[in-house]
Amino acid sequence: MTLQEQIQQQRVKHIVSSYQLDSENIDLCQTCLSELFELYPTALIELALVEMLVQNWAQVPMPRGIEFFHQVQTLLTNWQSNEIAISFSSTEFQLITGLDATPIFGVPPTPSIVQR
Repeated sequence: MTLQEQIQQQRVKHIVSSYQLDSENIDLCQTCLSELFELYPTALIELALVEMLVQNWAQVPMPRGIEFFHQVQTLLTNWQSNEIAISFSSTEFQLITGLDATPIFGVPPTPSIVQR
């Protein structure tokens, strides 16, 4: 595994850890996460994790553990045959994850100075 791949996977693990998404069943959730890494690009996994966080935000208690990872897997599977649709901006991604959104959303356009 390259250093870049390790960094990308660490970003995903940071999201999982920050929201304690692996719940009490850490080993099983780590297995699910490893399978996701094998099947999908890490940037897509990041988007799916955050999308499921946003969708479950108001649900008390918020799903965690295998239930949450099943929702992520279902979303990723859906995105394979449909358009990828997210309900948050790059700024919201950064606020939710605490991570730089640039690797996922690209470099934001630089505002230009309009000359009159």
